Amino acid sequence: MLGDQSSELSESNGENESPTLRLCANGACMKTTEVEAKLDEGNIQDAESSLREGLSLNSEEARALLGRLEYQRGNVEGALRVFEGIDLQASIHRLQVSAPFPEKPSTKKKVPREPPQQSASQHAASLVLEAIYLKAKSLQKLGRTTEAAQECKSVLDSVEKIFQQGIPDAQVDTRLQETVSHAVELLPALWKESGDYQEAISAYRRALLSQWNLDNDSCARVQKDFAVFLLHSGVEASPPSLGSQVEGSYVPRNNLEEAILLLMILLKKFNQGKGKWDPSVIEHLTFGLSLCSQTSVLAKQLEEVMPGVFSRVERWNCLALCYSASGQTSAAVNLLRKSLHKHERPDDLVALLLASKLCSEEPSLAGEGAGYAQRAVNNAQGMDEHLKGVGFRMLGLCLGKQAKVPTSDFERSRLQSESLKALDGAIAFEHNNPDLIFELGVQYAEQRNLKAASRYAKEFIDATGGSVLKGWRFLALVLSAQQRFSEAEVVTDAALDETAKWDQGPLLRLKAKLKISQSNPTEAVETYRYLLALVQAQRKSFGPLRTLSQMEEDKVNEFEVWHGLAYLYSSLSHWNDVEVCLKKAGELKQYSASMLHTEGRMWEGRKEFKPALAAFLDGLLLDESSVPCKVAVGALLSERGKEHQPTLPVARSLLSDALRIDPTNRKAWYYLGLVHKYDGRIADATDCFQAASMLEESDPIESFSTIL
Repeated sequence: MLGDQSSELSESNGENESPTLRLCANGACMKTTEVEAKLDEGNIQDAESSLREGLSLNSEEARALLGRLEYQRGNVEGALRVFEGIDLQASIHRLQVSAPFPEKPSTKKKVPREPPQQSASQHAASLVLEAIYLKAKSLQKLGRTTEAAQECKSVLDSVEKIFQQGIPDAQVDTRLQETVSHAVELLPALWKESGDYQEAISAYRRALLSQWNLDNDSCARVQKDFAVFLLHSGVEASPPSLGSQVEGSYVPRNNLEEAILLLMILLKKFNQGKGKWDPSVIEHLTFGLSLCSQTSVLAKQLEEVMPGVFSRVERWNCLALCYSASGQTSAAVNLLRKSLHKHERPDDLVALLLASKLCSEEPSLAGEGAGYAQRAVNNAQGMDEHLKGVGFRMLGLCLGKQAKVPTSDFERSRLQSESLKALDGAIAFEHNNPDLIFELGVQYAEQRNLKAASRYAKEFIDATGGSVLKGWRFLALVLSAQQRFSEAEVVTDAALDETAKWDQGPLLRLKAKLKISQSNPTEAVETYRYLLALVQAQRKSFGPLRTLSQMEEDKVNEFEVWHGLAYLYSSLSHWNDVEVCLKKAGELKQYSASMLHTEGRMWEGRKEFKPALAAFLDGLLLDESSVPCKVAVGALLSERGKEHQPTLPVARSLLSDALRIDPTNRKAWYYLGLVHKYDGRIADATDCFQAASMLEESDPIESFSTIL
């Protein structure tokens, strides 16, 4: 056995001599040249005998030193021949019998000095186990990865036999710990190279669950490599074994959950200062959480990263992206305002485009978004010039949204014109962008330029190969606005043939409305019955206990089906059926302005005006911008204005406000004309009736804004 000193390669350097490598063990040393000469001649037995006699080593220890020497000389095949003579199991058995290894200390207050016999045993174990590890590395370099993995696994199996209670935190030889750490990291890599991915997964889990006494950096590398493998390998990992699961602990259900859990643990360690920051960890976590639409969780992780890791502007931009993806537009815009402040990075092109995109979704922010988009267009120079088209597109969308809340008709007309001009400018840069073609078509449709809208709708369908549902819906709506209902139905049927069953909800509702427009209410009712059958099938697919998120993700919205059927029955004056459908819809969504509007229509049809007015006003209390409710209240008050003149100013105000929000609402123009007529303003009434008549000729069966 070895004495108190481990076997090492050392250098001696005389004053006029070149450096000479020496082998030292048990207080004795010998020059490597003596051993190398015998190895070069192929006399492994003689070289082994020299070491055994010169350094007082046994056969396995001598071969371990010889093999390491050959490996360090770059002679991989020679090293492998030497390592083949080591009987690992016999060595481990001899080590266990000669000096049992200590168990983990129960307290850290007093660490006893290790006995010489234990020290000698650890040095011997270190030497033999390192030899087997180097044997695995040699096999790997020779392309024999499966054999290499088996040898590397035998190193860890032997360590578990020696340290049955796990490797203690103290009293462990440094070289032995290094060998174990290297073997733990190498084993899963070898299984991956050999193509045995389930074994690789088992090796990763063994590395993380067993007591190897790994340092923080080694543990972090294993965790990261395992997470990356789970995310990107395409191999479905089996669940962890029951033996490794702690009662009450969270058990990942799939690769994605396990990878995210590992990365979040790793990020927490970095934040606690238990490891060196690795930027790729947050990149992989971003990918994993984005896949499962958990960007709000990612935002929380970014917020917990210690200051100084990211610049504050970079952190704000990343957080804004996370919040925008999770639907928290206001929070995202506030962060981007800070990022784009004149004292930060006011010309950051990506931040400007993101800010304008978010502002384009809210009419109240559209003016601010137009400013960001214009700055983006101005800054898209040089290498970033290809983004100028995106800037023009965002500018067009913001101006189009801003046109919905102007202070005057002139201002609305100006904004609409500038919106189209900006989108036309974007087309010059991105003439093959389907989304841009679609948005330009919708802008033309909302301004009732149906010929141009039809052209862009067809271009969008051609560009996407008819694979995008909203293109077919848009074309059908344009055809309905042109009063070409039969052609719109043909387009809808063609879209239904190309659409999966669960995605047919919007198309079927459109088809039902087309049937009503063609005076086929019976067929419209049948279409809604088919929709209800889809709802039932969808419900069964989730089972009786459905979560709120599952209900929100339904492809066929049950509330919309019942509400649509109620509206259909109201147009047929089937008030009892309307009441039944509204009750079903109310069970799914208790508060809805659109549902209250339909309820008001029901009371109005039954000649009960007070409940009708109450329902419409309740709808306005829920949604003060509800155009149908404003028009309905204005209509009721205008009818009463024949006898009670004081109600006419209120009706005029409500109808004017409805037209401010939706200037293409023909019913609002019609009832405003009635108000002017009853008030004696014949010229104004004539203009309103004329506008209503013109809009009726180009009125789609659904608002164009419903497809955005």
